[in-house]
Amino acid sequence: MKDLKSTEAPTNTTTIDKNLVDAPTNNIYEAISIISKRAIQINGDIKKELLEKLDEFATYNDSLEEIFENKEQIEVSKFYERLPKPHAIAVQEWLDDKIYHRNTLDQDIEK
Repeated sequence: MKDLKSTEAPTNTTTIDKNLVDAPTNNIYEAISIISKRAIQINGDIKKELLEKLDEFATYNDSLEEIFENKEQIEVSKFYERLPKPHAIAVQEWLDDKIYHRNTLDQDIEK
């Protein structure tokens, strides 16, 4: 997920033309399904990466008295909070034609 820093996905609400979204499939529902599956993948990748980074800061003490503020951990958390949401990244990837998709029903008919 190195490209998250350079993604052009918007961090705020933007309106996208429906015709741009469904152009590759000619079916808005299929396009949304593909985008949502990609958003789930992106979310899983981000979550895994974040947990790995936060695990570096984990302390395994049983004492609650030793909880302290870790500036590096806060910075890591803030970075991930500022990232565009997974669905926004997935929509941008879809519009940039970076998501590979195929219709398996079409392949079954051809056989």
